[in-house]
Amino acid sequence: MSQRDATGESTEAATTAGVFGDVLRHFRRSADLTQDGLAGQIPCDRSLVARVEAGTRVPQDSFVRRCDAVLTTGGVLIQLWGRIDWYPAVEHPDWFQRRADMDAVATSLRAYQTQDIPGLLQTENYARALFSHFLTGDTIEDRVRARLSRQQRFLAPGGPLYVVVLDESCLQSVVGDSAVMHEQCAHLLAVSQLPNIHVQVAPAHQQGLGRPKTSMSLITLPEGDQWLYSESLEHGHFDSDPAVLAHHGYIYDALRANALSAPDSAALISEAMEGYGQHGQARPQRHEVDQEQLQRARRRGLHRSSPRYPRVRPHR
Repeated sequence: MSQRDATGESTEAATTAGVFGDVLRHFRRSADLTQDGLAGQIPCDRSLVARVEAGTRVPQDSFVRRCDAVLTTGGVLIQLWGRIDWYPAVEHPDWFQRRADMDAVATSLRAYQTQDIPGLLQTENYARALFSHFLTGDTIEDRVRARLSRQQRFLAPGGPLYVVVLDESCLQSVVGDSAVMHEQCAHLLAVSQLPNIHVQVAPAHQQGLGRPKTSMSLITLPEGDQWLYSESLEHGHFDSDPAVLAHHGYIYDALRANALSAPDSAALISEAMEGYGQHGQARPQRHEVDQEQLQRARRRGLHRSSPRYPRVRPHR
């Protein structure tokens, strides 16, 4: 059982985070790299490497996987990352706790998401920007920690199956700024390479897609029990009626079958990421625009709308 120091922090969590930092430092020094050198190859800011090594910053799985690759550790770091309880004392809103408990044991999730990136796939900066719309102060950081705590078992090796269909509005709705969205798109591309996570996109202008009116999740628990989960403002809704599950399961399976394939979805996400990366850069010359449009047309024949800002409302 973890203990707490005078600041309220878990000393057990601090110790395990410190062990991870020590291991990372060992591999970095064995590779004859400074913190600046490692940061340059990730790439990230040197302060992030320093804080992870000091045990004061929870690293994202994408950072750890990149460290594994750069330092050629054979997956040691991501294995260790998956075994550490980074968030031993987080609290979810009362209305969401039941869903969080299901995520902690679920054997598979099938989800459809509209408007915002689903919580299980959000970056820290995206989640913080999202919560900043309707929360203030320390409450924001508490919610961010709670959200990231749900992700760990899905991103760790051997994680449960997570299949998600994103409405294209998730990529178009700008949360935070272009830098946040660029990082979020890159994260989607990275996690979609994991064997247990499958990401597809339902294009905004594709005809014939039977889109649910709201985001939903079909959750399978260890004993085979299944639940349908959806949300309204500050409320979670659960249903285990077999007829309801069969109906929404059919809707979801048809939607997934008609959404873009995984490679085409990755191409659409990449295009969105490029757009956010180019935000604020000098306007290209006409011949450069023509060439870029030609290249995009060759990659895929889909129309993409420009980003739009989301409505301010609570999100899961």
